[in-house]
Parts: sequence; structure tokens; C-alpha cells
Amino acid sequence: MFFRMVRGALFRQKGKMLLIAFTIALGASLAAAMLNTMLDVGDKVNMELKAYGANITVKPKDSSLLGTIYDVEGVGGDALKQAYLREDELGKLKTIFWAFNIVDFSPFLNTRAVLPDGGEVEVVGAWFNHHLDLPTGESLDAGVTGLRGWWDITDGAWIDEGTPGADSGVMLGAALARRLGLTAGDTLTLAVSTKSRDVPITGIFDAGGDEDDQVFASLDLVQELSGLEGKVASIEVSALTTPDNDLARRAARNPAALSARDYETWYCTAYVSAICYQIQEVITDSIASAVRRVAESEGAILDKTRFLMILITALSLVGSALGISNLVTASVMERSREIGLLKAIGARDRAITSLVLTEILLTALLGGVAGYFLGFGFAQLIGRGVFGSAIEMKVMVIPIVAVLIALVTFAGSLPAIRMALRLDPAQVLHGSKA
Repeated sequence: MFFRMVRGALFRQKGKMLLIAFTIALGASLAAAMLNTMLDVGDKVNMELKAYGANITVKPKDSSLLGTIYDVEGVGGDALKQAYLREDELGKLKTIFWAFNIVDFSPFLNTRAVLPDGGEVEVVGAWFNHHLDLPTGESLDAGVTGLRGWWDITDGAWIDEGTPGADSGVMLGAALARRLGLTAGDTLTLAVSTKSRDVPITGIFDAGGDEDDQVFASLDLVQELSGLEGKVASIEVSALTTPDNDLARRAARNPAALSARDYETWYCTAYVSAICYQIQEVITDSIASAVRRVAESEGAILDKTRFLMILITALSLVGSALGISNLVTASVMERSREIGLLKAIGARDRAITSLVLTEILLTALLGGVAGYFLGFGFAQLIGRGVFGSAIEMKVMVIPIVAVLIALVTFAGSLPAIRMALRLDPAQVLHGSKA
């Protein structure tokens, strides 16, 4: 009898029930779209931000200590930098726990070279698209080409380490090239101590910073000129990270002070401090530190993006609850005589409540299922339009949306249920207004 009454109510008021299902579907679609995007947006935003530089730097422990004590960086600091990292250890970066979060890296080695006119210039040695065979059996191409994606190549092209003989070429900053009157294809003579090399200029770049007065060359060339074969001064690492919280900040100060449980949680989460710590474990005598401006900007952008999506989800669900409330109240008003008759023949409040909720929840089930798949389609539009890639379907979103829709439906139905329970059978059945 109960289900016959439910079925009858659904078919008699199919117009209103479809409107309720449509309202729920809109709320569910926005919730599903925002939640799927929010759970997948972290890596995509990180990948977008990686185009603007590395967020971790690795230096020799002794060099970092001297630089901290004497506050020397850049000019004047070379005299204190006697320690170096080993180039043959760079592949170990892809063996740490968060290896897949390290998307690019490059070693750097600087030296001063004398130009034919007697002037000096800083020469920066680095990888460009360096092919690396990893200890895990995998291989990758890493280097400045990915880490300096914002550079504008105004003439020529990037150094291509995959081309035979390309390692001997150099790239000039735009300001230096204008001062020397050189263009791509010309030859530049670099002299370091007693060594001198004539190198072709493969490209001119505009970085918008100090790099515009520098020469960038392959790491091999700078190592040869400076007599530091197999050594590097620093490493820049671009890694996908999770925004810091209190645990990450405590761990950054002193990991040894953490409890065993907190240490495991921190170590197994992609905090920038955890990745730095793991890098130090595999690179001998190194200090890895976050580039705070980049790391904090990433965290702030991600937090604001997620907050915006949560806010949109909350507002859409509130709107759905209000719409459901109006529609269910109108439905109860139309059925006031039916509900009054049920109460007159002995139906208790629990039975009336169960009847109304069952009808609305069945309608919500239809609207929620349709809304979820519609929302996943919206998420793909967001992913393709904003990030140029698809949004992955997150299974955990399904129960979250289901719970949210159930709560919204229940909250929206409460005013109508209260009105139904207050109906006076005598007044309703005699034609008086409820």
C-alpha cells in the first residue's frame, strides 16, 4: 500500500517531480564539476606554474653554510664556493619517494670568461634538453628548455644537446648581444684562465632579468673551460608539491622533532620540505631548500582556487535547497486533502514524513545521477578550456555528491514536512484553508 501511494503521487505530480529532479540535477552537476576539478586541479595548476621556474634549489652543504654565515650570494661569493655537487648523482633525483612529482631539473655551473675586447662576462653552464638514463631503467630529457619556458628566443634557437656538436654552442642574453653586436650564427671567443674556445652562437634570448647580460652554454663546455669536469655548483628542481600546513612547517624546522606517526605522514606527503629532505638523502653533502616565493605562491593560488570552487559548490547547493523547498511545499499544499484524509484514518506523523521523504528521495536519486554525469561533462569543459587537458573522474566524488544531495534534499523538504504535520484533518477535509 505504501509504495502504491508513492507511485501514485509520483505519476500524478510528474510535472512538479520533474522540476524537483531538474533542480537537484543542477545542484549535483555543479557540485560534481567543482569537486572533480578541485581534486584534479592541484597538479594542473602546478604544471602551469612550472613554466615560471623551479621551486627547489640544491647546493653543496659547505657552500650553503658559508653563504649563510657571510651573507654572500652572486657577486663576491665565488671565492667562498669551494664545494661542488657530483654530476653523476643527478639521476638519483628520480629515485626518491616522490620521484614522479619531479617534473624537470637542471644542474648549473658558473664561471667568468674574458671577451676579445677585454671585458668579462658570466658564463652559465647548464643542461638544455639533456638525455638522461636513470638508475630505474627509465630515461628522460631534462634541462633549461623546460625550466626557462618563459624566455623569448628572439633569434636562432635553443641549444639542442641531441644534435652532434651542439654542445659547443652558446646562447646570449639580449642585452649582451646588443652590446657586442652579435646575432645567431656568429662566433664568440671565450677565454677562461689559459683556456680559450671559439663557439658558435645558436640563439639570442630575452629573459627580462640578469640573465640578459649572461652567456648560457652546455654544462660540458663550462666544466671544460673551468677545469671542473663532473662537478656542478647547484641544481634547480621543478616539483609538484602540496601546499604547506602546520605539520609541514614544523617538519621544515626540525624533522627529528616529529613523532613517528607525524614523520610518516609528512614524509609520505608531497610537501616541498619533504621533497627537499628526500633529495638531501640521495645527493651527497647537499642542502635542498624551497624557493619560497615560488612555493608560497603556488600554495596560495591553489588554496584560493579550491576555496572558490568550494564556495561555488556551497552556493549552488543552497540554491538547490531553496528551490526544492518551494517545489515540495507547493506539492504538499496541492495534496493537503490527501494528507488530511490519511491523518483522519489514523496515519501517524512518522508515516506522513516517510511518504513525503520517500517521494522526494526517489526524485532526488534520478536528478542526482543525471546531475553527476552532466557535472562530469562540465568538468571536462573546464579542464579543456582552462588547462588544455581532461579532468580525471574521481571515484570518491560519487559518495560525496550523494551525501550532499541527500542532505540538501532533506533540508529543502523540512519546511514542507513541518507544514504537512501541522495540517488539521477537520479543516482540510471541510474545505478550509490549511
